[in-house]
Amino acid sequence: MRIYPAAVLTVFALLLSSSSWSADFAKGQAAYDTGDYEAARLEWQPLADEGDADGQFGIGLLYASGYGVPLDDDQAFKWYSLAAEQGHPDAQCNLAVMHANGWSVPQSDELAFKWYSLAAEQGVTPAQISLGRMYSGGFGAAQDDVQAHMWFTIATELGDLGAPSKRDVLAGRMSATDISAADTLANTWMEQHQNLLAKQ
Repeated sequence: MRIYPAAVLTVFALLLSSSSWSADFAKGQAAYDTGDYEAARLEWQPLADEGDADGQFGIGLLYASGYGVPLDDDQAFKWYSLAAEQGHPDAQCNLAVMHANGWSVPQSDELAFKWYSLAAEQGVTPAQISLGRMYSGGFGAAQDDVQAHMWFTIATELGDLGAPSKRDVLAGRMSATDISAADTLANTWMEQHQNLLAKQ
């Protein structure tokens, strides 16, 4: 079984509980939640085959975790990629995880950064935390504490419980001017993404 960050799976479960999902997807989610992964697959596979991004993400999750199907990184990558290209935020985040770890593809911090960035812009807090780490450490992107602090702050505002400590540790090596600049960037981002904050 592949281990994804708990926050990614939590966000997935919360998003799937939304009433905006199709009836078939909702049935698959209900089966998934009770551990009936075969029933989930039977609901999601036809959707995925028809090009539905939610169904594609669900099938990718099953293959990535080995739930109801054999663990298969190539299949997970395929289905996550199809959903991610359609703008599915959690698929984008999980695709970034695969690039970051070299699962099914050569390891690439640059591609991980690309997909984390797309997911982070849509409010996926695990992606925001990962971007903060990448900016802080200077891998996948140029080292930039201001950007790192900004993403940790945004993730904090969106309810990530681990983000405040990461932000505060980083702030210990930053100047007051840089912290202020990061806060300004975070405030601007949050003003432009009020719809995400309203869901909190």
